[in-house]
Amino acid sequence: MEDVPERPAGGRRGAAVGSLALLALILTLLTGAAVLSQRAPASPWLDDIRSILQLPPTLELIEGQVVDADTRSPIAGASIHSGPREIRTDAEGRFTVAKPTLSLLVKAPGYERQTLPAWTSPLAVSLRPKAIKAAYLTYYGVGDRGIRSRVFELLDTTELNGVVIDVKGDRGWIPYRTRVPLALEAGAQGPLIMRDFDQMMADLKAKGVYTIARIVVFKDDVLARHRPDWAVIDTRTGNPWVDNEGLAWVDPFREEVWEYAIAVAREAAEKGFDEIQFDYVRFPTDGKLGLARYARPNTRETRLPAIAAFLARARKALAPSGVFLAADLFGYTAFNENDTDIGQRIEELAPYLDYISPMVYPSGYHLGIPGYTNPVAHPYEIVFQSVKLIRKRTAFAPVRVRPWIQDFRDYAFDRRPFGVTEVNAQTRAATDAGAAGWMLWNPRNSYTSAALRPKAAPGARPADSR
Repeated sequence: MEDVPERPAGGRRGAAVGSLALLALILTLLTGAAVLSQRAPASPWLDDIRSILQLPPTLELIEGQVVDADTRSPIAGASIHSGPREIRTDAEGRFTVAKPTLSLLVKAPGYERQTLPAWTSPLAVSLRPKAIKAAYLTYYGVGDRGIRSRVFELLDTTELNGVVIDVKGDRGWIPYRTRVPLALEAGAQGPLIMRDFDQMMADLKAKGVYTIARIVVFKDDVLARHRPDWAVIDTRTGNPWVDNEGLAWVDPFREEVWEYAIAVAREAAEKGFDEIQFDYVRFPTDGKLGLARYARPNTRETRLPAIAAFLARARKALAPSGVFLAADLFGYTAFNENDTDIGQRIEELAPYLDYISPMVYPSGYHLGIPGYTNPVAHPYEIVFQSVKLIRKRTAFAPVRVRPWIQDFRDYAFDRRPFGVTEVNAQTRAATDAGAAGWMLWNPRNSYTSAALRPKAAPGARPADSR
């Protein structure tokens, strides 16, 4: 998959800036931006770079290594942020960057981020493993003080240490006062405006809560109605096509749509979110699909490059912020070798993500999986097999799996409630299969608190933190 070229930057700042940009590119290649190199460049390479680019001798280059704080083993593919570019560590966890003017941010999926205000070369960076266990707050849930308080109480009293918040929900609405011009023009400032959103984020950060911004990408009724030329079109009417919920979609082939989602994500990162999680980063699955018209033919050969190119551009655009990047995928993508007819194939998307978040709800597996034809009767096996397969298929990339867990009544088989037994089975399966945590989904934000362990004492390390 070819990367998406960046747009030319406006203006120039002289040859020195151009040399630094070229230096960053060369260093990225040398240190294995795609985790190709097996060892970090030795010092003679650095001297050659200075000579070739005629860089001033005062420009310092930092060499270092990133390791697991517990095992001391190197972390391949860790991200180093010291400016607009993201540099990845090689197979030995080594990297080389130009000395930053402010701070150096180091991160890797499944670990706590570190921001280093001071450094010496060679630099040794130890990242502490951290599994995120989160609950979800809808657009209306985060705005309702009662619902919000109920979920935040679980953060205070149980093993939960993260929260997923709708930043652009299923209808395209944003819950805080946005400054994204197109969002304001389109009417994405919906019926709810949280005036204390920034204070809420500050409070969560002070408690050490990991915050995830859920951004629904291509299901966007607001933007599709505002810009019907960017929408999926109904061939019968010429109007925006709608799914079974009566909601319009924007065209995944339109790069203007990509830029809008990225602009919303940038703003969320500026508000302090630790992670951007893209949902509905796919083509539609329900409604009268045969009547949907796109800017390009909708085939496997076109869908996969479109979704992957969007994620590639988003990762590049969000790199300066240092946020983690995730995408929600259908659970069946673990088992399907094709793109599931929606533009989601594990191997194509993994290189651009820190976390893959499959929706492994047993109710969502309407055909079952090999060996288990009744998925709601086997929640452990469904989650375990899904996570295990995705981990196997992404072994080539520095990406981790953190699945969505079903904490709501079955809707597809026998309407059985999902309570303590079912939730525990799923969370245990995720851990046993090697997931980096899990996230609870309930559309009413009502969670099975009895399925969650009490908060560990300060300083204690939970047994399944990996």
